[in-house]
Amino acid sequence: MATHEELLQSPSLFFNSLKAFHSSLGTRFMTPVIGGKELDLHVLYVEVTKRGGFQKVVEEKKWKDVGNAFNFSPTATSASYVLRKHYLNLLLHFEQVYFFKLQGPLLTPTVLLPLKTESASDSQQMPQKTTAVSPYSKTSSPMNCSVVGIIDGKFDCGYLVTVKVGSEVLHGVLYHPSAFNTSPSSSSVVLAVRDQENIDLSKSNTSKKKRRRRRQTDPFRPKPNRSGYNFFFAEKHSKLKALYPNREKEFTKMIGESWSKLTPEERMVYQDIGVKDKERYRRELKEYKERKKKIAETDQGPSGGTTNDTVQIDQGKSKTGQQ
Repeated sequence: MATHEELLQSPSLFFNSLKAFHSSLGTRFMTPVIGGKELDLHVLYVEVTKRGGFQKVVEEKKWKDVGNAFNFSPTATSASYVLRKHYLNLLLHFEQVYFFKLQGPLLTPTVLLPLKTESASDSQQMPQKTTAVSPYSKTSSPMNCSVVGIIDGKFDCGYLVTVKVGSEVLHGVLYHPSAFNTSPSSSSVVLAVRDQENIDLSKSNTSKKKRRRRRQTDPFRPKPNRSGYNFFFAEKHSKLKALYPNREKEFTKMIGESWSKLTPEERMVYQDIGVKDKERYRRELKEYKERKKKIAETDQGPSGGTTNDTVQIDQGKSKTGQQ
C-alpha cells in the first residue's frame, strides 16, 4: 500500500496499512495497552527499523534504547520484554514486507521467543552468524531441515511420537484413521500437538470442577448487597471491556488505580449507592424469611385435631421468646 519511507512520515497511513496487512493474513489486530495507555505502534516500528530491524535489535540488545522513546515509568522494569513481545506478534511480518521488501512466504527470525531479562549470559544463546542486509533468508525455511521421528509409545489407532525438525523438537500423536476405514484412498495422517491437547483437557477438567462446586441455592433468595467499590468496579469494567475486550487481566489494576484517584466527594456517590443497596438487601431478606416461614407453617398446618394447634402455638411462643 505504501513504501517504508511513506510509513515513517505518516502515522495514519502506517495504521491503515498495518490493519490491511493483518486483515489479508487473517490474523487478529488490536492495539496493545501498557500502563493504561495504548502503545504507539508507529513509534515502535520507527525505533526498531531505524536500528536495523527486529533481529538486529535483539542481537545487539537495543530494546532498552527503544523503550526510552516511550517515557515509561521507572518502575516498569519489564518494558523491554513487553515491547519485544508486541513487536513479535504485530509488526515482525509487517517489517519483513515493508522494510526488508521480502518476496514470497513470510519467514520466522532466528530468535523466536522473547526473553524476560537481557543478561550477560544471553550472549551465549544468541546466534553467531548474521547477515549484512536481512536476517531472513530461504535457508531458515523448515523445508530445508532434516526431520527425525521417534516412536515413544503405541496405542490402538496410532503412536505417541517425538519429531525433531531441524533444531526444534515437537511432541505429538500420530493417528492412523485406516484402523476404522481400510480404504487406501481415505487413509491419512494427522499430527496433533500433544501439549495443546493437554491444555484443552485441563480447561475442561477445571470447568467440571467449577460446576461441581456450585451450590444449589434458592432462586427466590434476594441478591446480596454490594459495596460502593463493587458498583464502581462494575461500571468501569463494562466500559473497559467495550474498549479493550482482550485485556481483562489488566482491568482490576486499572480500576483500582482509578478508584484511588477519586476525590472523597466522587467516592461518596458510589458509597451512597452501596448503603442503599445494603438497606434493600435487609428489607428483601426480611420479606424472604417471612414468606419462607409462612410456607413452612402452611406445610406443617393442622390436620383437623387440636393437638397440632397446641403444638404450633407452643412453638410460636418459644420462637418469640428466643427472638
